[in-house]
Amino acid sequence: MGKRLPVSILFLALAPLLIIAVHAKVPAVIVFGDSSVDAGNNNFIPTVARSNFQPYGRDFSGGKATGRFSNGRIATDFISEAFGLRPTIPAYLDPAYNISDFAVGVTFASAGTGYDNATSDVLSVIPLWKELDYYKEYQTKLRSFLGRPQADQLLSEALYMTSMGTNDFLENYYANNMPGGRASQFPDVGAYQNFLAGIAEGFLRQLYGLGARKISLGGLPPMGCMPLERTTNMMGQRACVDSYNVVAADFNGKMNNLTEKLNAELHGAQIVFSNPYFALMGIIRHPSLYGMSVTSTACCATGMFEMGYACARRSMFTCSNADEFVFWDAFHPTEKTNEIIAKYVVQNVLQKFM
Repeated sequence: MGKRLPVSILFLALAPLLIIAVHAKVPAVIVFGDSSVDAGNNNFIPTVARSNFQPYGRDFSGGKATGRFSNGRIATDFISEAFGLRPTIPAYLDPAYNISDFAVGVTFASAGTGYDNATSDVLSVIPLWKELDYYKEYQTKLRSFLGRPQADQLLSEALYMTSMGTNDFLENYYANNMPGGRASQFPDVGAYQNFLAGIAEGFLRQLYGLGARKISLGGLPPMGCMPLERTTNMMGQRACVDSYNVVAADFNGKMNNLTEKLNAELHGAQIVFSNPYFALMGIIRHPSLYGMSVTSTACCATGMFEMGYACARRSMFTCSNADEFVFWDAFHPTEKTNEIIAKYVVQNVLQKFM
């Protein structure tokens, strides 16, 4: 018989690579949020807020429409890859994946959601509290899979990312002027910002209580420059809606203040503010610097108002080269824009975790 291998060598040979990855500085990326970071959870709930059909995903590996609201990968996919992990982060509700996949990255995000429960009600999507419930379920599964000590180590070393808030304003606050709506409850948008900031703080405190230590709180983009908002700004000659951009910038200031407050109060917490506002605005103002040329309309269909099912598979207007466009549909960036934003966030904010 051949020489018998030591048990330790056998273990290393047979153990999944993901278990070894627990010893990486960031062994997993765990994501909460809206369509900016949803990899397909909405495919598995009864909602119209979906994108698991062509032309979505046409530039994704295999041309697959996964449920990501883009022509290809989204920002968190690129961030995962930058940390030496997998090039895509799977959706928690997708039965094609299991806990061995989720152990190195998972997203609980749901397109159409926000901080406010009333926002998730608009399109019947997963509210933030439910995303957190799924995370608790994930923790249980991970401990069964890896064993509690190793799972808890992974959970404490993982990078937690959040990205939401745009829908709270554009799909909820500004879209519903009915009595009882948020705009009637909070006539001053600043008061609504404070309401959302309070929810964000409670969420981050809960995450910390569940073991999270490295947390990236995502900011808002210049939402007044989304093609949908520009299309409806006819009086302003379809320029960016400055008032919406001011709201986004103000809210980002409050989110940044929140990170400073929590870092001072939560022992061992490393909470950073990942602000995409200026990076995206730079692309919109100077697209040629990034090899782009179209900023006011999107690639999909006419590019003026379509997203989701309105991005028809056979639309004769859909562009042939999405890399020339900042936006893929009227609300979401192209893969190329996502990659640029991800690189900016990694280099300027997340570098401390590498």
